[in-house]
Amino acid sequence: MYLKNAWYVAGWSTDFPEGKPVARGLLDDAVVIYRKRDGALVALRDRCAHRLAPLSMGRIEGDDLRCMYHGLKFAPSGECVEIPGSVEKIPATVCVQSFPIVERHSWAWIWPGDPARADESLIPRVIGLDDPDWVLRSGQLEYEANYRLINDNLLDFSHLSYVHSASFGADEQWARKRAKVTPLDRGVRVERWVENSISFRGPPAVDHWSYYDFLVPGILLLGSKIYPAGTAAALNGEPPTQAPLSETFSCQAVTPLTESTSRYFFSWGPRARPGAEAIADMLLKVAHQAFGEDRAIIEAQQKVIARSPGVNVIPTPGDRAVVAFQRVVNRLMQAEAA
Repeated sequence: MYLKNAWYVAGWSTDFPEGKPVARGLLDDAVVIYRKRDGALVALRDRCAHRLAPLSMGRIEGDDLRCMYHGLKFAPSGECVEIPGSVEKIPATVCVQSFPIVERHSWAWIWPGDPARADESLIPRVIGLDDPDWVLRSGQLEYEANYRLINDNLLDFSHLSYVHSASFGADEQWARKRAKVTPLDRGVRVERWVENSISFRGPPAVDHWSYYDFLVPGILLLGSKIYPAGTAAALNGEPPTQAPLSETFSCQAVTPLTESTSRYFFSWGPRARPGAEAIADMLLKVAHQAFGEDRAIIEAQQKVIARSPGVNVIPTPGDRAVVAFQRVVNRLMQAEAA
């Protein structure tokens, strides 16, 4: 089951070069994405209407895409505009589905649901790689796991204490300190102080303020600020307003390919300032190690789930954000079904 009336990340803008159709899995379906002459993206179902050959093996001709099996040519709307050797009017049924697709914040966003409901204002306010205020590095991973397991992982940072003790250097405060969880219309907001903590950057101990929005269908917008030890106590646990010692931001997205495979996109980096490039490079190395740790435990979890039919998970106090987000998704899916 998937929420379809939502913007999913199909890939980084750089994943879709000019002159080449690109195949992408999406929600147990397949789409082909290519660029028109003006550079705008087109997304069609990756299935020719004639004999169901993949259009991603086709050829771009102007703004159209030709199937390289029997030569049918399709417009960006999905309408068939040519059948070689045919002089008759092409029936309207000879077509492929097109999907709304928008480039924004360095990502290509695709809407697999009702095209009439594809509201671009619902695209989350991500920080793009070209934002001058930040120095971001990026990457992507494929998972042999259901997308919900990755979402759950990103919603519950108590796992940092155990999964990421080697990479992030997270201590047990991440597991013991309960976060503040606030429901949003299309997601949840999570905020927490971790006091007197030593991270992967080493001493001295600092207070760590993290805050993030996790938005449907699986978009994480994560800010992290470092303050001198004692700041959290001085503020009585309230959000900080003063300038931090340092600050980073990360944008992450989870896209289901099938029920058992997913693609995970991420960027992470510091605010732009002298020395930020070197810090961004160092953070990217840490990210690859940490997200590899996540993938290892989640893919192992998926195998256990597959051989445990009918066995339910048991929530703990750390699952407040997970449960709150699931309620949002269930509400939106019920409205979609209605």
